[in-house]
Amino acid sequence: MRPITVLRSRGMPIGGLSRLTGVNIETIRYYEKIKMLPAPVRTEGGHRVYGPKEARILFFIRRCRELGFTLDQIRALLDLGGPGNASCADVRDIAKHHLRDIRSKINDLAKLERLLSKTVAKCSGKKVPDCPVLDILDIQHG
Repeated sequence: MRPITVLRSRGMPIGGLSRLTGVNIETIRYYEKIKMLPAPVRTEGGHRVYGPKEARILFFIRRCRELGFTLDQIRALLDLGGPGNASCADVRDIAKHHLRDIRSKINDLAKLERLLSKTVAKCSGKKVPDCPVLDILDIQHG
């Protein structure tokens, strides 16, 4: 069996690309469908064949997703020319927007942590009709 990191001259099938990049086959098909990944060359039998370009794009998308970038943000980065071609200023603008989103989420999570911490401290753990933890989760009490 050949190592999956070595691309044959005619490319690799979708399963090989999936194993190489760690991206699920259905996700690869989805990225093709939404045009984040270019449509691959197909064999005479209709099988998808991928090369190093598609692998690099998938690695890039996967890493962006791990860092919390949205699909729209990733698409914008890819539209700038992808890794190695994009203008640093344009990439910085997208990253600054993402950083604002992350800071906002961190702020929201800190507020949530304080609220839950106070609420859990009030909870006796006994069977009572009123539970402070359930009260803060109940929409009618919010």
